[in-house]
Amino acid sequence: MFMAPDPGLLRLRVSLRAVLGIGLAVTVSELAGMSLTASITAGLTALLALFTVTDPTVRGQAVTTALLPAAGFPVLALATVLHDVPALRDATWLVVIFCGVHARRWGPRGHALGIFAFMTFFVTQFLHALPGQLPELYTAMTLALTASSAVRFGAWCIERRTPPTPVPAPGDGRGLARSTTRQAFQASAACAFAMAAGQVLSQERWYWAVGTAWWIFVNTTSRGETLVRGFRRVLGTVSGIAVGLLVAVPLHGAPAPTAALVAVCVFGIFYTAAVSYSWMMLCVTVMAGLLYGLLGVLDPALLVLRLAQTGVGALGAALAVALILPVTTHAVTDRWVRRALHAVHGCTATAARRLAGDPTADPAPRVAELEALLGRVRLSLAPLVHPLNPLRRRKERARRVLALLDDCAREAHGLAAVAADPDASHDARLTAACRRVESAVETLVGATPVHPAPPHASTPAHHPHADRALAHLQALERALTELAHPLHTAAPAHA
Repeated sequence: MFMAPDPGLLRLRVSLRAVLGIGLAVTVSELAGMSLTASITAGLTALLALFTVTDPTVRGQAVTTALLPAAGFPVLALATVLHDVPALRDATWLVVIFCGVHARRWGPRGHALGIFAFMTFFVTQFLHALPGQLPELYTAMTLALTASSAVRFGAWCIERRTPPTPVPAPGDGRGLARSTTRQAFQASAACAFAMAAGQVLSQERWYWAVGTAWWIFVNTTSRGETLVRGFRRVLGTVSGIAVGLLVAVPLHGAPAPTAALVAVCVFGIFYTAAVSYSWMMLCVTVMAGLLYGLLGVLDPALLVLRLAQTGVGALGAALAVALILPVTTHAVTDRWVRRALHAVHGCTATAARRLAGDPTADPAPRVAELEALLGRVRLSLAPLVHPLNPLRRRKERARRVLALLDDCAREAHGLAAVAADPDASHDARLTAACRRVESAVETLVGATPVHPAPPHASTPAHHPHADRALAHLQALERALTELAHPLHTAAPAHA
């Protein structure tokens, strides 16, 4: 968590902005004379708005934020009205869960709206909200979205200068072949199991198990990814409970120190989310304990119950991904690796066109796409490189694939930098090298080569920029050639 790179201190800035935005939302609610329940609702609403809205443009983020009430307000009304009708309440929540996961097919906006709808139902259970509180809760949520948006889009709009990392679309098929459709059924089944088993453990805190099952399915695709995420969630919860026993329980809900520690937890959630799910869950668990302290119901037994409910939710997720429309790790990894290699191919071809004299060819977007795809490759390979994976050969192959793809990305970066140099010029050797790289990609994934344009004019055969580009191309060719062995010898897995 502490050694992970943070280019431009982006994670640090986003985390600090989250503390300011959520703090402002809670402050505004308190100044408006709202109840503690409404103030907590405001803080959680602001956290969700800042955490889940990840559209690639500032305009898109603003639109998605504006649409959050359309997803959250009706769900809030249903959850409060059905609070005392358990069977209908549970059935309604399962419908919300299915729709919320299925909405991910529409990209970051559908993803954010689905999470917000689910969490609105969850928060209602967490706070035991009743229909009479609806006007105050609606007001608190509106104020929270306004305050957090004022910080995000007005006072500190980080994304105007540093656009968010692009999130590659799944790119899978239709119907049950689509990963989001399969996940909708899996998550619904997992949450149904969590509801039933969670209510056996506790009639008051059963929703923790449902929340665990839901969040395990966020940002995962394959069976292996889901199982690893479940393990990390349990690990983070255990650690968070230990910290909560030392920190949250002794405070007894004292307002000032609790508020300060909640701010620290908020910072930790945002700062660690991209690099360590376990650390993020530690922060979430401690924050939940602190909020229960404010509500006056925190004790060690409650934290132990949270651990049991987390285990139930993780078990439900494991059973669902194993038994219901499973998506294997091998199938998902193969798809993302192929897309990454196509991106290498595209970057090489675009850079070659630029070096050949085409001023409209810009490899920079191709490099950004490659980086985003490599992030998904790392996520899909996480189950195979996990320390607890007993299959050593598969683990070594997965590590080798990651290392070689990282080499490809590094050389693609270097090639793009050379091509962007206005003094870069064409060298006949580059054409041959680019064609060899394209042939290597074609051998691996069946890409159709896009050969660079011929030179517009003859130039010296050994231009220094061409030598640098040639070195990157040769390194790319070596990495792609070496990739053939781990990719083609990997047996189809059922992880």
